[in-house]
Amino acid sequence: MNVTFLTALAALVPAGLPCAGSVVLFWRGKTVSSFLQLLGAGCLVVVVLTHACEALHLFPWMQWGREQSVGHYLDFWSAVLGLTLFPVGYLLQALTKRDA
Repeated sequence: MNVTFLTALAALVPAGLPCAGSVVLFWRGKTVSSFLQLLGAGCLVVVVLTHACEALHLFPWMQWGREQSVGHYLDFWSAVLGLTLFPVGYLLQALTKRDA
């Protein structure tokens, strides 16, 4: 087994739990904050899946691991969006629940 693939599999649990929680939260009440959390958590899962695809050498046309490639930008922007949208959604949810 490839170490990168095992690391991606291990990271799937911490990335999948917020995603599952965000799905439940969005299912209960379709608010902007729950949508932002769901979108951010989904982006974090995409980051993990890109590392798994890189380790398994899937989609070689994406040139995983090389700068200026589609795979690099998919991984980078998914991480940026995930680490931005999920906390913003969580903060909005906390602020709206506090006022209610």
